[in-house]
Amino acid sequence: MSEIMKLPLIGDRAPEFTAQTTKGTIDFPREYKGKWVVLFSHPADFTPVCTTEFYAFADRAGEFKSLNTELIGLSIDQVYSHMKWTEWIKEKLGKEIPFPVIADSTGKIATKYGMLHPEANGTQAVRAVFILDAEGIVRAILYYPLSVGRNMDEILRLLKALQVADKESVALPANWPKNELIGDKVIVPAPSSEDEAKERLKKYEGYDWWFCYRKLE
Repeated sequence: MSEIMKLPLIGDRAPEFTAQTTKGTIDFPREYKGKWVVLFSHPADFTPVCTTEFYAFADRAGEFKSLNTELIGLSIDQVYSHMKWTEWIKEKLGKEIPFPVIADSTGKIATKYGMLHPEANGTQAVRAVFILDAEGIVRAILYYPLSVGRNMDEILRLLKALQVADKESVALPANWPKNELIGDKVIVPAPSSEDEAKERLKKYEGYDWWFCYRKLE
């Protein structure tokens, strides 16, 4: 496997770096300890799909903030390009970009995170999303092709689901919180013994002892 294809896996500690951004220098992930982070890359400034994504991220920034989550953008552009682009978005589209945008002009950070793929010919970061928890651990990784923008509803849904799963020690079904089989309920972890399995359907709703669910408190 080539060097640019290596990437942190779910459960790994996020690779560390120091970088210049539109909001100043950041020491990542150290200075974000205690907060969740959505680190996302985009191919290039001043491109239509990326512009719609940045508008969308900025439009939902308050929702991310309410989930104790910081947004951080990244592309292989100079910081002055980021600044001019975010200025354009504010002036032309009326949306201020409140989060930092990393200037990864050498591509070193994108390489660490596996954000450079052959489709981009090694010169553009793909549309990658890394969700980190409050301890700096990678909890989810999403990739989108250059031609398709990301869905903010899904990123927020995934973030909320991870936080609920951690807090409640449960699993979340497909399409949560509106699953076709169990509605807005959550899945109870599997039993650890035969005795516990026998008690499952007395304690929880379910289709069988291995498929039990409950309402959130």
